Amino acid sequence: MNPEQQDVLLAFGRDVLASQPFSRLLGAELEALRPGHCVLALAISEPLRQQHGFVHGGVLSYLADNALTYAGGTALRVPVVTSEFKINYLRPAVGAWLVARADAVHVSRSQAVCRCDVVMVGDDGSEKLCAVALGTIARLGEAPPASTAKRED
Repeated sequence: MNPEQQDVLLAFGRDVLASQPFSRLLGAELEALRPGHCVLALAISEPLRQQHGFVHGGVLSYLADNALTYAGGTALRVPVVTSEFKINYLRPAVGAWLVARADAVHVSRSQAVCRCDVVMVGDDGSEKLCAVALGTIARLGEAPPASTAKRED
């Protein structure tokens, strides 16, 4: 992929992120995107902390899930959804930023298995691994538009 194509893909990815109300609420930023790879960052703020002062596990989970889905979606090159993922919390997250780095480790026609490392970044730029996630990202089927889809009860 040439630099111009990378810029187009990153701009597209940022537009997708901007269209996600929850991502906007948290203030997530897409730092890098190329086929099978994503870097997603989030500034740590007071509303994202739990009662002990650590970043809430749900925030780490969100960041990993979204990064996994970007990595899998760009590897598959089709619309996707997360089929499943697991996360291991390694240490409480503190610091100035969280950064999720995700890569596709196996890609087939219908799914991508991806890994994500979530690091906390201190004010001095030092990084510590705080979570690791593994997920399966599935191709989104050829569904009819929502307005014409029939609901089966």
